[in-house]
Amino acid sequence: MGNSQEPGVAEKEFAPAHARHLMTRILSDRFSERAAGKEPKDGGDDDAEALPPWLTEADIDYFAAAFEKTGFTGAINYYRNMDRNWELAAPWADAKVAVPTKFIVGDGDLTYHYAGIQDYLHKGGLKADVPLLEELVVVPGAGHFIQQERAQEVSDHIHDFIAKF
Repeated sequence: MGNSQEPGVAEKEFAPAHARHLMTRILSDRFSERAAGKEPKDGGDDDAEALPPWLTEADIDYFAAAFEKTGFTGAINYYRNMDRNWELAAPWADAKVAVPTKFIVGDGDLTYHYAGIQDYLHKGGLKADVPLLEELVVVPGAGHFIQQERAQEVSDHIHDFIAKF
């Protein structure tokens, strides 16, 4: 596979014609399942697997239609521009989040499994950067799209948090 930052390489892999397949994989992905060695039931065709209960064919159709029309270049360019994004955000690099905060993440979210993140979250790093952190919630079995996957649970957490203000 080529360098996805080279113009045209990523666009081929993320071609609008592949939008339905890509959106199905992206929205259905569970890092915790892959880490546990679970393979697709049919031997590898991700689109043939049943969608998770929170995701419908109509949802996939909606996102696929949008990306079939626009392509993925805008999203790809965000990652191509990562160094510049960091440069632009540099003035706030040491800023603290100075409002009451509740942090919610799914244990199947790929970002929850980045190197060092769990130590950062659970051993004081997040609290140091977010001094008014009131609670860190890790939702078992939920992935990156937690607000859709566990809509009622997330809504309850948000309601309970803001009801005290």
